[in-house]
Amino acid sequence: MFNIFGKKNQPTAQSPSVKSGENLADFLAKGAVSVKDMVAPSFIEVDFNHLKIDEKYYRTYFVVGYPRYVSANWLYSLITFDHPLYISMYIYPTEAKVVLEDLRRKIAEMEATIENDIKAGRVVDPTVQVALDDALALQAELAKGAERFFQFGLYITVPADTLEELTQVSKQVDSTLSSLLIIAKPATLEMEEGFKSTLPMFYDKLAVWRNMDTTSLAMTFPFSTASLTRNEGILYGINQHDGSLIVFDRFTLENANSVILGKSGGGKSFFVKLEALRLLMMGVDVLIVDPENEYKKLCESVGGEFVIFSTTSQYRINPFDLATMNPEPDELSNKILDLHSLMKVIMGDLTPSQDALLDRALVLTYREKGITQEPETFKNEPPLLEDLYKVLIGMETPEARELGDRLEKFVKGSAAGVFNQKSNFDIKNPFTVFGIRDLEENLRPVAMYIVLDYIWNRIRKDKKKRVLIVDEAWYLIKHKDSGAYLYSFAKRARKYQLGLTTITQDVEDFLATDEGKAIITNSSLQIILKQSTAAVEEITKTFYLTGGEKHFLLSAGVGEGLFFAGHSHVGFRVISSEEEKGLIE
Repeated sequence: MFNIFGKKNQPTAQSPSVKSGENLADFLAKGAVSVKDMVAPSFIEVDFNHLKIDEKYYRTYFVVGYPRYVSANWLYSLITFDHPLYISMYIYPTEAKVVLEDLRRKIAEMEATIENDIKAGRVVDPTVQVALDDALALQAELAKGAERFFQFGLYITVPADTLEELTQVSKQVDSTLSSLLIIAKPATLEMEEGFKSTLPMFYDKLAVWRNMDTTSLAMTFPFSTASLTRNEGILYGINQHDGSLIVFDRFTLENANSVILGKSGGGKSFFVKLEALRLLMMGVDVLIVDPENEYKKLCESVGGEFVIFSTTSQYRINPFDLATMNPEPDELSNKILDLHSLMKVIMGDLTPSQDALLDRALVLTYREKGITQEPETFKNEPPLLEDLYKVLIGMETPEARELGDRLEKFVKGSAAGVFNQKSNFDIKNPFTVFGIRDLEENLRPVAMYIVLDYIWNRIRKDKKKRVLIVDEAWYLIKHKDSGAYLYSFAKRARKYQLGLTTITQDVEDFLATDEGKAIITNSSLQIILKQSTAAVEEITKTFYLTGGEKHFLLSAGVGEGLFFAGHSHVGFRVISSEEEKGLIE
């Protein structure tokens, strides 16, 4: 151990001290102290296996062994290591002619070795055979000009505040490198040269290189981590890969739709409530279809409106309502098609003749109220469900009677007070929740469908940023017609600045349907939280996850998962303030 530089500010014959009353500027003007002297460390101690600069310790490693196969961003775990590291990569182009000559000689040597083993009756060394195959493949690529050759050097310097910390972190770095099948050696007795080699000055003093072709070198490019930090948007969580914040505006994507998949207890509801709260603070209206009344407390906390659907509720929605402001040219035709799907959810499967009969009945129902394809007639009072029932009964055919019987429950039976009255409210609150928990199980898909249709008519009146959250979307997906309507909703939402958020915990059922997969395809934002063993295989196929991502979803904690935004995706963890937790929980 020895000192390279003496202590600064010690007066010597060659370096006079500053006299009393003489300022530093005058002293520098005389040339007694250079700028280099000012920025140089007080001292450097060089040991055989570490370096000490002032109060900081450093140890440098150089890489001598690499894995045979590498994938894109294969140095990711080293680049994102949870401790500051100085990493330098040196790349030197090599002439193909020189490399081909060396390869030819190496190939001849390996072929001779294999031939001698065969003649001597020995088993051929498999490592030599593999090396020969690689060399022949590389030779062919170089000869065709498909690859170029480079000399590559990789050096890592580990800084630490104490020698104990340096030893501990060095072991962790060595373990990380070993997990990547990288063999690294400390620059013993060359710590000074190693440290200089990792400074940003292209000062390669170690000169420990490895041959590398273009493809392998491209895979080594270290800056492919997806960063989802933007200048606008809301905070979604922390990037588990590099520790950065995920600040994102979903309305900047191709569409503002999102889908959230996760097992029960994985943190879906908390994440959605947190996003809704933050979007509301950013001036985005939030509409929620809530099958379990989970959002009631949050709605009350932010001064929202909670719309309860039940037989005793004061709120009513008429599914026959038409858009009277800015109606589309084929408004009535589209409404009748939507009612077709709703009636199939209510009545069940229909034969082709019953479907045709229902179509005639719907057209006649509107016509009896004076409503035709002319937009001026849309201002007339719309029909009710009981008007359709009366038309079907009045047709006096067995098929029409059967359809009327299926509809009777909703007109005269137990569900008569829910869907057979005029609409009596409008969405005016920026945070509106539709609660349908008090309806019986088989009526929830009907209520969700009617609410979605009502919201669709409402958002077309004035365009502004809105988010519609459909919780437990499997209620709709399990019925083909309502699932198809939800899919069409997702496709058309972007036109009216609406972002549809689809949430489900029954991932397998959701992905098993064409409509469920189509909704995922039409959602630019996809959140996958902790998954069960049964569902993770289907998710892996759908989202083309790697083995590491698959195991991450299985071992993830509450509020952890994968965040897909367009073509970028990262592992993330939801974070919130204590005030936000208080509002949500």
